[in-house]
Amino acid sequence: MKLLVLNYIFIQQIPTCNGRHCGDTWPGPTDKNKPLLWTENWTAQYRVFGDPPSQRSAEDIAFSVARFFSVGGTMANYYMYHGGTNLGRTGAAFVMPRYYDEAPLDEFGLYKEPKWGHLKDLHHALRLCKKALLWGNPSSQPLGKLYEARVFEIAEKKVCVAFLSNHNTKEDGTVTFRGQKYFVARRSVSILADCKTVVFSTQHVNSQHNQRTFHFADQTVQNNAWEMFAEGKIPRYKQTTIRTQRPLEQYNLTKDKTDYLWYATSFRLEADDMPFRKDIRPVLEVSSHGHAVAAFVNDVFVGVGHGTKINKAFTMEVVMELKVGVNHIAILSTTLGMMDSGAYLEHRQAGVHTVTIQGLNTGTLDLTTNGWGHLVALNGERRQVYTEQGMGTVAWKPGKSAQSLTWYRRHFDAPSGDDPVVIDLTPMGKGNLYVNGESLGRYWVSYRHALGKPSQYLYNVPRLLLRPTGNVLMLFEEEGGRPDAIMILTVKRDNICTFISEKNPAHVRTWERKDSQLTAVAGDGRPQAVLSCPPKKTIRQIVFASYGNPLGICGNYTFGSCHAPRSKEVVEKACVGKKTCSLTVAHDVYGGGAQRPRTRPGQVLQEASRRRRAIIQPSALLCCSYILLSRSRLRLHPSIHPSDSLSLTFS
Repeated sequence: MKLLVLNYIFIQQIPTCNGRHCGDTWPGPTDKNKPLLWTENWTAQYRVFGDPPSQRSAEDIAFSVARFFSVGGTMANYYMYHGGTNLGRTGAAFVMPRYYDEAPLDEFGLYKEPKWGHLKDLHHALRLCKKALLWGNPSSQPLGKLYEARVFEIAEKKVCVAFLSNHNTKEDGTVTFRGQKYFVARRSVSILADCKTVVFSTQHVNSQHNQRTFHFADQTVQNNAWEMFAEGKIPRYKQTTIRTQRPLEQYNLTKDKTDYLWYATSFRLEADDMPFRKDIRPVLEVSSHGHAVAAFVNDVFVGVGHGTKINKAFTMEVVMELKVGVNHIAILSTTLGMMDSGAYLEHRQAGVHTVTIQGLNTGTLDLTTNGWGHLVALNGERRQVYTEQGMGTVAWKPGKSAQSLTWYRRHFDAPSGDDPVVIDLTPMGKGNLYVNGESLGRYWVSYRHALGKPSQYLYNVPRLLLRPTGNVLMLFEEEGGRPDAIMILTVKRDNICTFISEKNPAHVRTWERKDSQLTAVAGDGRPQAVLSCPPKKTIRQIVFASYGNPLGICGNYTFGSCHAPRSKEVVEKACVGKKTCSLTVAHDVYGGGAQRPRTRPGQVLQEASRRRRAIIQPSALLCCSYILLSRSRLRLHPSIHPSDSLSLTFS
């Protein structure tokens, strides 16, 4: 007797959450013995060609994480925490090389403040509460409409943490918790590490702000001489290597070795086929599965078309000139990466689907089954002209602007120092970028998003690829541009600001736990702006300082209707010539009452209700790469106008 034995292995699954606010939008596993896991907390949104800028504030991320752990969250993972670079052809379909630059670590690995610092402070606050979070008994308590307290407590050991939440997106409020009053900013969570002391507020940022800047390097400006190599004649049907009745699917032909595939066909027209009316011209209609095409008729460029990340298939219609006799059509089809998600990936297609000519006297001419030739890759790719060996196999000529299907090259020396290097491709169209034979990715500056600007025009050049001298920058330009206007720049985050209000709690690192008790290890419990410069860099000059209600953003502040005149003097004394300085946010430090120039009291009070803050903007000698920002409100003091705050800016 024969027996069939089947072994079943049951794999227990743990559901997880991907999103922005899993603490409020995800109910969690139905089995309460399973942990709450947040596998992707989107710190911004990954970018694709055609996307407008994407942002997510440090306050919003911190709020979502604090809420998640307040409802029993076990693990939170950020996506992305470092927004790197898709070099070469590694990016998925339509995804830019700079795909996640708004992460806490930007594309170059530099701290993007205040995201980096604010989340670091949040993580420290949660570590202060780890005993209560891991072993405490959870409970919740409503504190009013849109307010609540969530508590984890080990009563017998006097270990406790409370999360006070305000879900009102427009109004701050004050709540009473265990007999004490606490100010809770709009849409925020305040963490009470011992159920009494506020050690962190998601809406009050104690971290520095910084601003990224780009700088010319003398070494890269010299010898800006460009050379070019044209792809050559547009291929015709008889010059192709693969011939079929219909256009073939592109991915299967290119085998992920190139983005480019030529489609070519030829056809004959008689005099009777041509339009009789002068106001009618033939129109070439190309239906494509994706992602982009450039069309040539009788070796003349006639137009381009492309899809989008959402709708990769598209139809291009362009006017063209035809002649009696044999006409030649060549279509350069381009992919922008492989598919990255979804079902039935093996059935996704790219490349030309159908081709017709409209506007002929004899009606629409369908060329789909006319017989098509295919040529994989560009001439320059097959010769590898982007490498040192390959570039010697072709003849280079002095570069000219506005040349399509052209390879451009120039030599440059590496910028001194170790700052990141970028290439500004604003004057170019679409193509591929190489440095010293290594591909830096696809560029598509001519594709503008809804705000009328390219999604990416600055391209990262890893320092590891650069030699001290004799580097080769090369581009393949599909559409035409001005290579002589390309700039090679260095990147810094050397503009810093701090923006603190009296409503900010003392810095979270003021506190530590000893024997389960929360104790202060530094400071006097008042909010402070703390700025620190990297080694060998000191603060040289204060550009702007104001204790009042200053206006603007980091690097561009102006005085508001209320300002303490001694602000700059106090800050200069505390900071100039030092690597680090601390500034307390309090009315007595900056000279008490503030001036209210040319403003009626009613207007001042109204403005103060919207903005109560403080700013300092110092200039540093090669100073810090950080900025601090707070959009919080100030506690009013009888001796100063109700719109006081402290803000610092260094550059």
